[in-house]
Amino acid sequence: FSGYFLIVADFVNEAKRRGISVGPGRGSAAGSIVSYCLGITTLDPLTHGLFFERFLNPERISMPDFDIDFADTRRDEILDYVRKKYGEDNVVQICTFGTLAARAAVKDVGRAYGVPFLEMNNLAKLIPDRPGTKLGDALKIDELKAAYEQNETYRRIIDSALKLEGKTRHVSVHACGVIITEKPASNYTALQRAPKDDKTIITQYSAKPLEALGLLKIDFLGLMNLTVIQTTLEIIERLYGKKIDLAKIPMDDAETFRLLQRGDTTGVFQLESGGMRRYLKQLKPTQFGDITAMVSLYRPGPMEWIPSFIKRKLRQEEVKYQHEALQSILEPTYGIGVYQEQVLQIAQVFAGFTLGEADILRRAIGKKIKKELMSQREKFIVGATKKGYEKKLAEEIFDDVITPFAGYGFNKSHATGYARLAYETAYLKARYPTEFMAALLSSDAQRTDRVMIEIEECRAMGLAVLPPDINESLRHFTAIMDTIKPANQQTSKPRLGSIRFGLTAIKGVGESSVQQIIATREAGGTFSSIEDFARRLPAKVLNKKLLESLAKSGALDSLCDRRKGKTTRR
Repeated sequence: FSGYFLIVADFVNEAKRRGISVGPGRGSAAGSIVSYCLGITTLDPLTHGLFFERFLNPERISMPDFDIDFADTRRDEILDYVRKKYGEDNVVQICTFGTLAARAAVKDVGRAYGVPFLEMNNLAKLIPDRPGTKLGDALKIDELKAAYEQNETYRRIIDSALKLEGKTRHVSVHACGVIITEKPASNYTALQRAPKDDKTIITQYSAKPLEALGLLKIDFLGLMNLTVIQTTLEIIERLYGKKIDLAKIPMDDAETFRLLQRGDTTGVFQLESGGMRRYLKQLKPTQFGDITAMVSLYRPGPMEWIPSFIKRKLRQEEVKYQHEALQSILEPTYGIGVYQEQVLQIAQVFAGFTLGEADILRRAIGKKIKKELMSQREKFIVGATKKGYEKKLAEEIFDDVITPFAGYGFNKSHATGYARLAYETAYLKARYPTEFMAALLSSDAQRTDRVMIEIEECRAMGLAVLPPDINESLRHFTAIMDTIKPANQQTSKPRLGSIRFGLTAIKGVGESSVQQIIATREAGGTFSSIEDFARRLPAKVLNKKLLESLAKSGALDSLCDRRKGKTTRR
């Protein structure tokens, strides 16, 4: 796998050289110290107790899997770099096949039968909008069942839809999957042009068949939160002339943990939902491990353990262990099995499994294949008795500890990567609130619902959000500080400034118009009146819609008093 590691390390480090934010590592790859040494991941697996065997092991031969996150606005830049370096014919995006789910099957058949759209839509709405819902199960619902039995057309449509459900409907481009081949990709797989894009070539096989052929698949993922981090760092550098290396920030920053304890987590990766905020306020996290645990527990299933986890941390509930051999493994999570890695450790310590064998055990429990599960149970009990433990105790440990924990346990490598991103965004928000919120608003500028939430958050933080101004606004939301001299961010409270609305966030004002406005302003100075603005802006840009959008947003208020209809000259 050395070639694989080196290719990934090459484009990850190239991204960092270009100033593109790259995630700390997600998935089991963060358990590899080779990944850490090559700079692919930034999480030291020894410090965080991550296991290589969860990534690769001799008992389960499989391709290593790197999921690499890039700032979503610059992901394509790295993909272009890889194409140029390794060959346009050798780097190809993967296709994916869309299949007909229950609702889609009914709608498509109804369209073929010529049933009006609204009528067909109302019928489809009787099917629960839950992932994985089968049409056969939905027919047990009284309303849909009645429609099926009483309407001949509906019965024919649903009968046809039952035959089509699950069938391939269309081909599209995989969101992130790419193959890199030694020889031109056409030597290994049929290729095709991407739908709606004649310039992009994609495979005709989907990901699993390509992996079965032994081809190298790499995921290039775009993550909006990384764009927010990158923009924040750029604002800080522009204002203060200093670069912040997030790999070197203190992991025990008091201001950051105070922000988490208050639940002020709007814009903080993975921690901004209402339920998560409530639990953070109760937990009052004091260490990085608390964030990792919450990221792992806040899911259906293990969520029921959160109240107990909080009480045990606050010493309001006694922590008990099935056996003293388990204490060192479960102590960091107060006796609650949170991670898959803990299951591996228990099997290793208690039954003499290698970590690779323990991973096979974990997978067997996760798949719930009875024959395989009973085989692993017997192997565990035999191993435990060989180490001197009683058979009854071994059975209890397997049934009461390993089986339930393995069923919902989370990959700690993945959780640690997510927790690191959560901590970094929380750190920037706590230490550089104005700069962070300006970056967050810029990323969500086209999502009005998010902008409103974030403006309210700014007000709650004591940050003024100033309206757009034709003479001051830039493309995106801009942080305005009273002085460009930075306060000592490690010892003093963070300074608050204000945020000026960006021109691209104004509805009806396009990107090209904004660029032209800013270029005109930079070339000839600020606009002195509406007449001056109209005279200097190119005729192809200036139109009624643009002027109305700018006026209604308040961007022209510095040039004209809207209430009096008078021009203000400067």
